[in-house]
Amino acid sequence: MKKIHLTAIGIFAACISACGGAKTETDLMDSLKAVAVDEKWDPIAPDTAAMRKKYTVVEIVTNMGIMEVALFDATPKHRANFLKLVEKGFYSDLLFHRVKNEFMIQGGDPESKKAAKGKSLGQGGPNYNIDAEMLDSLHHYKGALCAARLGDEQNPQKQSSGSQFYIITGSKFGTTALKNAIKDRAMISFMANPDNLSYQLRMQTYKQRNDNVAMQVLLEDLKKEVGPLTDSLYKSMPNRTRQMYATWGGFPALDKEYTIFGFLLSGYDVLDKIQKVKVDGQDRPVDDVKILKVRIIK
Repeated sequence: MKKIHLTAIGIFAACISACGGAKTETDLMDSLKAVAVDEKWDPIAPDTAAMRKKYTVVEIVTNMGIMEVALFDATPKHRANFLKLVEKGFYSDLLFHRVKNEFMIQGGDPESKKAAKGKSLGQGGPNYNIDAEMLDSLHHYKGALCAARLGDEQNPQKQSSGSQFYIITGSKFGTTALKNAIKDRAMISFMANPDNLSYQLRMQTYKQRNDNVAMQVLLEDLKKEVGPLTDSLYKSMPNRTRQMYATWGGFPALDKEYTIFGFLLSGYDVLDKIQKVKVDGQDRPVDDVKILKVRIIK
């Protein structure tokens, strides 16, 4: 199973690349997470106590501490699959093989067990996928437990990996930053519409010609087209969702792109420690972050 693809910022990455810029994934993430000061919210947090009472709770023991997660009933296929793997001891001695500060930590690749230092990871799985279970009511807030998957080109149905998962760390998104994240989704929807094929063809042509001037004009046209859709998406977002992203944090660019099937109840100090570890060029921790065992506790 390949690493998580940032499909929600892929369009802009392609545009910037086509224009000759040298922006990296980190640059794009930085542009999304800038905290705006144009709207104030009272701080709120997820109701983890209610989740603990309502849902099945699983303990993830790592060499850096213990985390507990709740598994949502509203995503039954992912819940059942995760519990099946936990009961088999599948996750014991696997690694959190991909870590990006202020984004997420990812694990569940069976090839990470006893993997040599520096080995590229993120391709393994149990040789099956799970149908997507995306719900409008679930968001990529900090602590969200989500299923990794192949990118859209190879996986248009957005099916989840059979075993790989990630936990969101993210950052806080003020109004402007949240609109930027929504704009990315609006751009994806716009470019995926067959009626807008001419934009894709123009983009390809300008890229082949290395015509940066024409590409910049195209991008300005796209901004004008996508602007109203962005505003509409923002206004349709519940106030509590905006408030959560602004004061609790997360990574909204991935909403409606990956299945969220649980939430972190405790161990946020462990999550924060893991996200800050030193990583190599493939985002693998230099010193292994190991999942010692996973067990059902409620």
